[in-house]
Amino acid sequence: MSLKVLELNDSAVTVSDSSGIITQSPGFALLAPGGLEVGEAAEKQARLNPTGSFNKFWSQLSLEPLGHSSGKARHFADLAYAHLMHVAEAGQLQDEVILAVPGNFTNQQLAILLGLIGSCPFQPLGIVDSALAGALDITDGRPLVYADIQLHQVLLTRFVTVDGHLQREKVAQIPEIGLQNFSNLIMQLATGLFIQQCRFNPQHDAYSEQQMYNQLPNWLQKSGVNRSSLLMEIKTADGVHEAKLPWESLVQKLNEYYSRINQQLSALMGGEPVQLAVSSALAELPDFTRSLSVDAEPIVVTQDRIGRNCLEMAAQIDSRESGFRCISRLPLAGAVTALPNESRNEVGGFENATVDKAAPTHALYGDQAIPLGHIQLKNTPEGQLGRINGSGIVMALKGLPAQLGEIILEDGQAYLDSPVSETLVNGEVISGRHPLELGDRISYGATDHEIQLIRVSDGKQ
Repeated sequence: MSLKVLELNDSAVTVSDSSGIITQSPGFALLAPGGLEVGEAAEKQARLNPTGSFNKFWSQLSLEPLGHSSGKARHFADLAYAHLMHVAEAGQLQDEVILAVPGNFTNQQLAILLGLIGSCPFQPLGIVDSALAGALDITDGRPLVYADIQLHQVLLTRFVTVDGHLQREKVAQIPEIGLQNFSNLIMQLATGLFIQQCRFNPQHDAYSEQQMYNQLPNWLQKSGVNRSSLLMEIKTADGVHEAKLPWESLVQKLNEYYSRINQQLSALMGGEPVQLAVSSALAELPDFTRSLSVDAEPIVVTQDRIGRNCLEMAAQIDSRESGFRCISRLPLAGAVTALPNESRNEVGGFENATVDKAAPTHALYGDQAIPLGHIQLKNTPEGQLGRINGSGIVMALKGLPAQLGEIILEDGQAYLDSPVSETLVNGEVISGRHPLELGDRISYGATDHEIQLIRVSDGKQ
């Protein structure tokens, strides 16, 4: 199977390979009486069942309990896992993948993500900042700012060129200016015009509100070709309702958000000559590029560029041996400089750096990760669910004692101390105090329950 790229932007979680984009799925989930739905099917019903609709489980990925749960989902991580499985099936993810993630992902979110993927049918080859992948082949040596949009925020990333590498320097989030905020703003404007022009309020009825939301992209696309008025039409049991939204009125309303983006862009550019790159999703907003107050002509990054660059730089992103970390620095084409303590192999015209094996930072059990320190390993009666509980890991193993041992971190070295005779590390029986390394797997007897030592870094450390 060919190597694939999984890009985690909640506006469109994307799978691509050497042929281009395979599938895209918006970060929506719907808990309904009929079960859990995710992706486009959930988005197209979100206004019909607002209390059961979720679209922040990627941007706020965590193990905090949902306000109301069901047997299908306890927290955002469960919804993210369901979405991952949906995307894996649609994109035929069955082997190794490169993960491209937003630069604002925290260490804890990366740990949760790795935990979820541990239960998926694919394995991570490495993790890279998606903005870095998008900007890698367009830089001309000047500082570069990459602007992207998600469902609930705009993300700005500044890069500089250092020693033949493009390196992330700063990440700025602009909350509450995401695609959902733009959609809500346009819907408010459109609703007022429907009331004014045909005495019809589409938001008084969930079905007409959902219809308006679903049709917004088509209305914008048709009118955006020649910047003409949006001709809006909603069909109900009472008839067909039509309204017209002048392009100028639309852009004037959106400028409330555009001005905030421009302010942050100017601050990040710092008054010096800077390249500006914008994602195609951001560039497609009505007259967004016309609104830019910066001198730089923006470069529009097409949707397939991130996946293509990730595949070309797969050797540099591969961090299976050195521990999973979010790559925030990559060599430019033709670069020959090396970092200290690196051995080098030439792969596909780029330098393949293999770093000394790093130390683990977390213990991963199931879909949860816990920072190393002093971790108690306990056992619970058979039939109960294993879990991470406070500062310990509680497993559910038949015929084993309640106390399974502990993982201790001393002077940067992790150790397993277990009194159980059936303790295995990487399939080999150990006894007493045993040193642990990155990637080691701890298990007990003939069971598929494992604890894995992983390393998580967001690239900022």
